[in-house]
Amino acid sequence: MKKFIRFSGRLILGLGALLVLAFIAFHLYYGILNMQAKKELADVSVLNENGHQFRDLNKNGSLDVYEDHRRTVEERVNDLLKQMRLNEKVGLMWHPPIGVGSEGEILGKPNLKAFSMHSTWDLLVNHKINHFNLFAIPESRKLAEWQNRLQEIAAQTRLGIPVTISSDPRHGISNFIGSDLLGSDFSKWPEPVGLAATADSALVVEFGKIANAEYRAVGIRTALHPMADLATEPRWARVNGTFGEDAYLSAKLTAAYIYGFQGEVFGKESVACMTKHWPGGGPQEKGEDAHFSYGAGQIYPGNNFNYHLIPFKAALKAGTAMMMPYYGVPTGQTTEDVGMSFNREIITDLLRKEYGYDGIVCTDWGIIEGFKLLGSEIVEAKSWGVENLTVSERIQKVIEAGVDQFGGNNNTRELIELVEAGKISENRIDESVKRLLRAKFQMGLFDNPFVDATEAERIVGKTEFVEKGKQAQRKSIVLLKNEMLADSLFVLPLANNTRIYIENIKKETAQKYALVVDSLADADVAVLRLQAPWEPRTGDFIERLFHQGDLDFKEPEFSRILKIMEQKPTVVCIYLDRPAVIPEIAEHAAGLLCDFGAYDDAVLDVVFGKFNPTGKMPFELPSSMEAVRQQKEDVPYDSRQPLFQFGFGLNYALN
Repeated sequence: MKKFIRFSGRLILGLGALLVLAFIAFHLYYGILNMQAKKELADVSVLNENGHQFRDLNKNGSLDVYEDHRRTVEERVNDLLKQMRLNEKVGLMWHPPIGVGSEGEILGKPNLKAFSMHSTWDLLVNHKINHFNLFAIPESRKLAEWQNRLQEIAAQTRLGIPVTISSDPRHGISNFIGSDLLGSDFSKWPEPVGLAATADSALVVEFGKIANAEYRAVGIRTALHPMADLATEPRWARVNGTFGEDAYLSAKLTAAYIYGFQGEVFGKESVACMTKHWPGGGPQEKGEDAHFSYGAGQIYPGNNFNYHLIPFKAALKAGTAMMMPYYGVPTGQTTEDVGMSFNREIITDLLRKEYGYDGIVCTDWGIIEGFKLLGSEIVEAKSWGVENLTVSERIQKVIEAGVDQFGGNNNTRELIELVEAGKISENRIDESVKRLLRAKFQMGLFDNPFVDATEAERIVGKTEFVEKGKQAQRKSIVLLKNEMLADSLFVLPLANNTRIYIENIKKETAQKYALVVDSLADADVAVLRLQAPWEPRTGDFIERLFHQGDLDFKEPEFSRILKIMEQKPTVVCIYLDRPAVIPEIAEHAAGLLCDFGAYDDAVLDVVFGKFNPTGKMPFELPSSMEAVRQQKEDVPYDSRQPLFQFGFGLNYALN
């Protein structure tokens, strides 16, 4: 026993020593990386010429063409390109995530809380990367201050190329993927599919302009949206990011969205839109998402490939600055069954040649490598159809397909080696670099990449913006059923003196509308907020965040809801991040509404008649899971005898 205790003690001491050594090595490693980076930096001076001021970005004491805002964009691009080394060109072609310190500080080492796997100094200075996307962020003032610190470092690099910051959508109200990860203090609006429920292109333009102002205030200049995909497959986990299943409605709103963000002319006041997911990521086989190997197939059993291109044509006509292909394999549509970004027929032949697109094409995130933590892969690489290729071979195939930039990864070394080995020409690299530089010049980043942190605090979450978002929430709510009572009156709107039992509604909010009781037995009416069902998955980190699988409520929750309806007249509002199969709930509910991201007060304003519902269904609600399984993934509104059709919606004047 004593020997065991001594052995255990030595083992614990040994493990402790190893942890201490690992801790020291970790900090030494990143300390050396950051020190190497800082040695390369030099301060930027200001040049004065004919009453104008210019930033001496390459620190040579004279005014270069690329530093002169009076010259054309093309002149500036060509001048800078001639001065760039290969590693600087290659750095432009990667677009990984970046972490932000909780106080707006630059992170010198990995920080899991900030979703940062790298040193900012290493990525920006050593790898020459200057496109980054944000995940977790602090409050707006601190984010703006961080952005300015980052731009100061970028300015001190050899050529002073500024950073472009991007983000996924941050303005929606969602219980879906990223609700915590992509939180912010921006104004809050319904999800894009809720904007589709308003069918109001002017409202979408207004949203885009407000989101543009809030993004630019903190230094975000690329929107990794809109999603021009069509929700023709109801089981797909990303329906809430689309404008619904109708291609023509989606086309109208996609164009309005881009106009709101980019303006009439792409320039210094623009936020670049990266429209996704070319050529339409909606027709996923059985609704399984292409983030995962079992969802790699995009299929077209209705021979409806061209229908999914309609919103993208509108995006191209609207001048989208960037385009993102999806992960999926367009099964049977091209001669090679490989993912979209690896597919030359999809990128070069269709997008570049047939549609004449010369903007930036950036892959979706993580197609070259997955993401590892402590040596274990927590997110698999989405390299569908080319899983057997090496990292270098995947990079080469993407470049040959016609793509300009790699999202989510930072394999600069491998791309440099491919060029040095003659497998990719430097002229081909230059094609992509020109497009990437052009966008930076057009947005004015070379002339002034900094923001006013005080203004950021004033603009983001501005009262006027918040109120506009709240109004949009109300406009997006759809009234699906309003039962008539015996005296020819309708259940909705409820009277203010109604005693209500509530679920999933904040009591302090509901008390402003009615008398809230704790017991169902004491209520006149039950008011429930529900969420569209999904089947929990237990795979990698990302899979746990997706709402996938069947669309109907399962036991015991299904019977619990019906039991409430048996006891009291019940008003249900269901949040639809994708369609739900709810025939029994629709039959037994006294009142039925759906929302696509709305606060409790927005829902209750409709329930109590302070706002007359105007929303229309952006997709149909199927009548059964059997009908879902029988419909075709690529065809809109084609399930048998839908419970509610696309475009359906009641109001209190026309019940």
